[in-house]
Amino acid sequence: MIFENYDRIVFAGDSVTDMGSLQPVGEGLADNLGFGYVRVIENLLTVYYPELYIRVTNSGISGNTSRDLLGRFERDVVSLKPDWVSICIGINDVWRQFDTPAMTDCQVMPEEYESNVEKMILSVKDKTKGVFILSPYYMEPNREDKMRARMDEYVDICRKLAEKYNCIFVDFQKMYEEFCSIRHSTSIAWDRVHPNQMGATLMAREFLKKTGFDFTR
Repeated sequence: MIFENYDRIVFAGDSVTDMGSLQPVGEGLADNLGFGYVRVIENLLTVYYPELYIRVTNSGISGNTSRDLLGRFERDVVSLKPDWVSICIGINDVWRQFDTPAMTDCQVMPEEYESNVEKMILSVKDKTKGVFILSPYYMEPNREDKMRARMDEYVDICRKLAEKYNCIFVDFQKMYEEFCSIRHSTSIAWDRVHPNQMGATLMAREFLKKTGFDFTR
């Protein structure tokens, strides 16, 4: 596995990363990590690799767009001196285009989104062991659905930037599309965005697959 003893992983993102974590940065005991995929990742790392002491930090804040995250990235990510950085942002960039279409100042279009994520990558890629780019997603298997089609544009941007800067790409959209071809999205998220514990477990597993995690230990 790529993580080593005393590595620090900082997870940056919006509500699907936040999930009730301590603000602006959550880690340690009690529910400071929240109850989403970040918590499940720490659980699995501890259970499967008890000999490793890995510091997991949640820097997700609900409602953030990539513009918001970029604005606090130095404070909530870079200044923490992480060994690994995970960036999962973009859902609200797309969502605001559909739930509040008249509020154009709250919307982040693809060009700005790409610039924002690229700036985040550049601010940490030479200071860390590695950067994870976790795709935004919408749990809608119909690719012709307008919000799903728009989300796919942002997923493609993430994939392109990950390839450009040699980041580790985790495709949550593909993972959820495959799951929702069997189970309806309401079984894991009432709004097709915010996952319950089953969805959080799916996300944690997909993330850990990219790390050389040994699920057979």
